[in-house]
Amino acid sequence: MSDSVVLSVGDKHHIRRGKDHIVYAGMLSEKVYSMAQIKQDGYRGYAWNLFFPIGQSDIKIDEVNFSVENVSPKEIRLRLKE
Repeated sequence: MSDSVVLSVGDKHHIRRGKDHIVYAGMLSEKVYSMAQIKQDGYRGYAWNLFFPIGQSDIKIDEVNFSVENVSPKEIRLRLKE
């Protein structure tokens, strides 16, 4: 079973139990978009940006595979791959 996730710019999503959170950070150009990965450790938190080309249909974040269904300057649609 696959789960679909739609994130607007700035929206946060918890990937799954024991995994990090992700945030859609928007498009840097017509060919590149960014996802922020957020790791929390108690009261401390760390975040970094991941950059992907528009043509890449499969991405991996925190060892979790996603299929990119659609990406635009305002939102991204991902499908969690099992």
